[in-house]
Amino acid sequence: MLGQRKLKTAVIKFPGTTCEIDVLKALKEAGVESNIVGYKDFDPDKFDAVVIPGGFSFGDYLRAGSIAANTETMKKIKEMANEGKIVLGICNGFQILVESGLLKGALLPNLKMRFISKWVYVKVVRFDTAITKGLNKKVLRMPIAHAEGRYYLDNPEEAEKLAVFKYSDEEGDVKEEVNPNGSILNIAGIANEEGNVIGLMPHPERASFKLTSPDSQTDGLLLLRGLRK
Repeated sequence: MLGQRKLKTAVIKFPGTTCEIDVLKALKEAGVESNIVGYKDFDPDKFDAVVIPGGFSFGDYLRAGSIAANTETMKKIKEMANEGKIVLGICNGFQILVESGLLKGALLPNLKMRFISKWVYVKVVRFDTAITKGLNKKVLRMPIAHAEGRYYLDNPEEAEKLAVFKYSDEEGDVKEEVNPNGSILNIAGIANEEGNVIGLMPHPERASFKLTSPDSQTDGLLLLRGLRK
């Protein structure tokens, strides 16, 4: 339907969003045509994909992502998702997707009730999503920075099917001791069944430049390049 033309991606800016510039720079590094768009100015007809970046939308009042999830903007993004367009939520963006019902489950406070900021390894366990299709690397290294990132779904079998990323060690072994926040099944990110709506707690935009990566790896770019296909 879209042929071979470049996808145009909107990076949504809510009040309190803090990562939109980092995401924009990383998308451009990945070769993705993109613009930052204020949430009140968003016109879904002008874009083929949406990224909801991290931060503290509306100050994370009530619950992380809950106010942004109930805006008119998210109603428009739901329509895009229903049309099969790509929607990616990173950290707070993941929280917004869950709060809005675009993705199943909940993101609860971290098990030890502390903000966590560290680099982690995640294993890719689904290769049928917009950002993992064709990926030839199974273990990625990216940073996390969140206080409410503990993914939970009351049906573990369903959670297993939705999972796209799981916290693992460097070898890709998924085990409890490398789970940073207590997420069910070590889940770091999920997608809907169709694979066009994806949410993850790690920040791929912060792992897109050698200068900002501790080992000069740019695993985040591998995911963001999926938005240009």
